[in-house]
Amino acid sequence: MRSRIAPAAALTAAVLLATSCGGAGEVQEGAAADLDVSTGVTDSSIKIGSHQPLTGPAAPGYSQISIGAQAVFDYVNDNGGVNGREIDYVVKDDAYDPARTIEVTRELVHNDEIFAMLGGLGTPTHSKVVDFLDKEGVPDLFVSSGALMWNQPDKYPLTYGFQVDYTKEAKIQGQYIAENLPDAKVGYLHQNDDVGADSEAGLEQYIAEQRVAVESYDSGNTDLGPQIAALKEEGAEVVVCSCIPAFTALAILESASIGYDPQFVVSTIGADTATLKGLLSEFAAEAGNEDLPVEELLDGMIYTGYLPAVTQEEDPWIGLYAGIYDEYADSDRPMTNTTVYGMVQATLMSKALMAAGEDPTRQSLIDAVHGQDWSGPGLVPFASSEDDHGGYSGALVMEFRAGKEPETLQEARVTDNAGGEITEAGDVERPSPEEFGFHGEG
Repeated sequence: MRSRIAPAAALTAAVLLATSCGGAGEVQEGAAADLDVSTGVTDSSIKIGSHQPLTGPAAPGYSQISIGAQAVFDYVNDNGGVNGREIDYVVKDDAYDPARTIEVTRELVHNDEIFAMLGGLGTPTHSKVVDFLDKEGVPDLFVSSGALMWNQPDKYPLTYGFQVDYTKEAKIQGQYIAENLPDAKVGYLHQNDDVGADSEAGLEQYIAEQRVAVESYDSGNTDLGPQIAALKEEGAEVVVCSCIPAFTALAILESASIGYDPQFVVSTIGADTATLKGLLSEFAAEAGNEDLPVEELLDGMIYTGYLPAVTQEEDPWIGLYAGIYDEYADSDRPMTNTTVYGMVQATLMSKALMAAGEDPTRQSLIDAVHGQDWSGPGLVPFASSEDDHGGYSGALVMEFRAGKEPETLQEARVTDNAGGEITEAGDVERPSPEEFGFHGEG
C-alpha cells in the first residue's frame, strides 16, 4: 500500500507547491512568506484547521483527538473566547492517506483560509505537507506525531512538535529495560516509517546488546502474523511496540493466539488502554470470540506517558476536562487518554492565541509561542522556544493493572534526541486551569 501511495503523494506535493497561491497570499518563488497578516481572523472569530484520520487505519482511538479539541474550543468560546473572538475549528478527514492529506491541507489553506494549523496527525501524512505550510506562511503548531523533523527550526521555522519525540521516548524506555530487565531478550515492533527509525535510534543506545529481533509493519496491512511469529522464534521476552493503537491491539491478540506471552512495552502513540480495550473487544468479536478477557490481556503492559490519565480523577486538569467532555463532546464514547491529548492541544493553542494579542497576526502568534511558559496540563517540561520546537521533553513509565489504578514504575525523566544523558525531571510546576489563562476577554 505504501509503495503505491508514496509516489502519488510526492507528485501531488510537487504540483501543490508549484501552484501555491490563494488564501495565504501569493508567494513568489524563493521568497519567505509574509507573516504580518491576519488571514482567517475576523472581528468575531479565528479559524484554525487540522487534518485528522476520522476514517482509515488510524481512526480507532485517534478520531477522539479532534472530538476532545472541539469540546475545549466550545468551552473556550462559551467563556469569552480568546480576546473576545470565538475559535472556529475546521477538521478535515485525510483517512491517514498522505495523498489525501495533501488535498485537504490545500483546501484548509486556500479555500478555508485558516489562520494556523493545529495538531495535523501522522508522520507519513504530515511530512507531505510541512514544506507547503512553511511556504504559505501558515503557523504549524503542535503536530500530532513524535517525528524528529518537527523540531528543525532552521528548516521548518513555523512547525512545532507537541508529544515527546520518538527518540527521546525510546531512550527512556531503553534505559528502563536495561536497568530493570537487564537479562531479557528484546524485540522491536514498529511502524515502517520515521516512527520506527526514530524509535530504534533511541532504543539502540541502551539495549542494542539485548536486542534479538526487529520487525516492522505497514499500516495498510493488518496481518501481523509473520512479525509476531518471528519475534517468538527469536525468543524475544520483551517486545517494544512503537505502534498506533490498532496495531498494538493486533500484536497483543496475535501473540495470545499463538501462545506467546512477552512483556509488552508500548509507546504513548499506541498505549491508550481505554482505546485498546475497545479494539481488543471489537477484533475478538469479529473473530467470533466475544468473551475475550481483554483486561487480562492488557494486565502488566508497561507504557510511557507525559500527560495526566483519565483515571487520575483528583488531577485538576482531568477534573476540568471531564466536565468539558460531559457538557460539550459530540460523542457517545467515554473520554480516553487520547481525548485528553486533543484537549491539551486545544488548551495550548487557546493560550497561544490569547498571548498573540487583540489584533493577532501570524507573526504575533509565533512570537507568543516562543514566549510562553507552558507549565500546566503536562507532567513534563515543554519546549517551544525559537531554537527548540520539541514539545514535551520526556516521559513517565507506567504499568497497566487490571481492575486497579495504573502504577507509576518510574517518575518523569527528560532527555534529548541525540546522545545526551537521561535525567530526572524533578518537580514540574503545574498551574491550575484557573491560573493558566487560556480564554477570556484578555
